[in-house]
Amino acid sequence: MRLVSWRAVFAAGLFWALISGTLGMDLSTRESLLLKSLGLSAKPSPRSPAPVPSVLWRIFQKREIPSPWSPGQEDACRVEEFNVPGNIVRVFSDQGHFLHSGGPRTLLCLEKHLYFTLSVLEDGEQLTMAQLQLQFGHNSYRAPGPGQVFELRLYRAPPPSLRELPSPAARRRLLLAQSFAQLHKLLLFNLTQVGRDWRTPSRNLGLVLEISVSSGTGSSALLGRPPGNFCAGADSFLDASLLVVSLQPGQCKASRKKRSSYYAPVMPSSLCKPRRLYISFSDVGWENWIIAPQGYMANYCLGECPFPLTTELNSTNHAILQTMVHSLDPEGTPQPCCVPVRLSPISVLFYDNHDNVVLRHYEDMVVDECGCR
Repeated sequence: MRLVSWRAVFAAGLFWALISGTLGMDLSTRESLLLKSLGLSAKPSPRSPAPVPSVLWRIFQKREIPSPWSPGQEDACRVEEFNVPGNIVRVFSDQGHFLHSGGPRTLLCLEKHLYFTLSVLEDGEQLTMAQLQLQFGHNSYRAPGPGQVFELRLYRAPPPSLRELPSPAARRRLLLAQSFAQLHKLLLFNLTQVGRDWRTPSRNLGLVLEISVSSGTGSSALLGRPPGNFCAGADSFLDASLLVVSLQPGQCKASRKKRSSYYAPVMPSSLCKPRRLYISFSDVGWENWIIAPQGYMANYCLGECPFPLTTELNSTNHAILQTMVHSLDPEGTPQPCCVPVRLSPISVLFYDNHDNVVLRHYEDMVVDECGCR
């Protein structure tokens, strides 16, 4: 196994399709172009990195270790855990704030403005799923008494008003209302259509979350009781996040081939074939924002394409004729080149430029086969 520096990465031709035509540029310019092709405006520098959601770890590990029941290929354009199309999974942290009412509202346990910035989604990305995740402190909290339930309401936030401070709650648009006999540690809600609307920044005014307690014998039965008696559970609210799945069709192929070249042959040979090349992300200075993997076997192509070309060299008819002409006129006609003819993808878990955790599927990252072209 071979570790290489950043300069060696480019010298070896890694990401050859991404940096084609940039050999005259300095290293920082090439790095910027490479990051841009990976969907990043600059090299991320996480300031306060959030913990990696367990669901992203599960998806990443499943993609890195294919199931023995489907060893041949995996649909790289679909997130099987949610049964939706997609090759990018992001988790956005809530950037909203708690709301404070003017007067006492003894039945209202929680009122919070939720806001998620979806502007990082690129042009051409198709949002296929948005799931709101509400997390509480323990596994479950039961309602305080017989016939009492937690009432959860989620509203689309109203537009700001120049005449009214604040905008009246009556103008909020109710998106969902649900009753719970007990609040679990994690509550999930499908907000796919809302997320699609938020692709237009002027329409993203956020959400308002309310959690209260109601009684089957009438809400008046709860009046006058200390809020802590019936808000226990709701006041253990930890945070909210939005899991978004999106699809970039141009960067996603129909199927994911098993990476056979991870164990590229090491027998000495001068013929064109894959050679082992392990890329360590710490070697290239990306270890502070790439969560996993720590590196991967990228490989590269090297070797001769001699006359006569054999079928093992994955040659085209053009390459075969070119070697014939080269054998007659070696000075005037070059030999065919040893280049990748089959590449496979990898999945990368990382922090983006806004400290969001992202799981992204990248095509054409591993050289599986080489050929003469």
